[in-house]
Amino acid sequence: MPRFLIVDGHAYAYRAFYAIRELRSPDGAPTNALFGFIRMFAKMRAALAPTHAIVVWDGGLSAERTAALPQYKAQRPEMPAELVPQLDEIIRYLQASGVASFCREGVEADDYIACLAQRAVAAGWEVIIASSDKDFMQLVTAVEGRGSRAEGRPVAGWVGLLNPHDKTETVWTVERVREKTGVAPEQIVDWLALVGDASDNIPGVPGVGPKTAAELLRQFGSIQQLYARLGGGKSEKLRAALAAAADVVRRNVELVRLKADLDCEFSPEALALRAPDTTRLRELFARWGFRSMLAELETTQQGALL
Repeated sequence: MPRFLIVDGHAYAYRAFYAIRELRSPDGAPTNALFGFIRMFAKMRAALAPTHAIVVWDGGLSAERTAALPQYKAQRPEMPAELVPQLDEIIRYLQASGVASFCREGVEADDYIACLAQRAVAAGWEVIIASSDKDFMQLVTAVEGRGSRAEGRPVAGWVGLLNPHDKTETVWTVERVREKTGVAPEQIVDWLALVGDASDNIPGVPGVGPKTAAELLRQFGSIQQLYARLGGGKSEKLRAALAAAADVVRRNVELVRLKADLDCEFSPEALALRAPDTTRLRELFARWGFRSMLAELETTQQGALL
């Protein structure tokens, strides 16, 4: 079964940038995010052993979401000036390493990742999304019994989540999502619509936190059923808050739900990990001053010749 690693590019670039505060190439250019990204990506590849991979980058905000909520993600500061040029260098590294990357103007990485994940699962692939974004929990699916094409039974694909904030470094399954949120992956959209998402500047229902939202969804199953039966089983204060925020919650559902119906290019050949261009990698590592990586590359090549 193919194993497909999808990396949220900006999330890991930012994480690397702030994890390593100062690192520069021989010519003085900043390389902290570049160095950290390469190390993190190599660690993921070694741990997960994917057959296919892609790094997806944000191409800007969704026009539909900003139309629905003008302040959507408006609170986020500008990208640090020293991070900007390092993104191009990361892409050069990926190209030399035989790893696909993608960015399209006006397309949020989350939506494109959702599209790729959905198509890969339909093809019977294992999919692991590397990101700390809560939205991706809605994509997690159960690891069901696997069939065999030779046996004429369907091959069951599934989606897991690798969260860099989780020190256990385990792939999140349906059970892990339930443990963290109190709801199933298919309820995550409704859960976030009630709670809101501060990282995306999406307000939730006043007074409704993660635990209360989970309790409501366990009781009613969905936002639709919650509002259909709003008169029963809740305090007057909570009923009033939910009633007053009805339009906000319904809008939030559309903001939070990932748009997997994009025109994404799911090509097994283009996504397959290719042999690295070692000559190009040697040039890049030398230019960036990454002596340890250069030494590791030389050692790997020597081992391949023995």
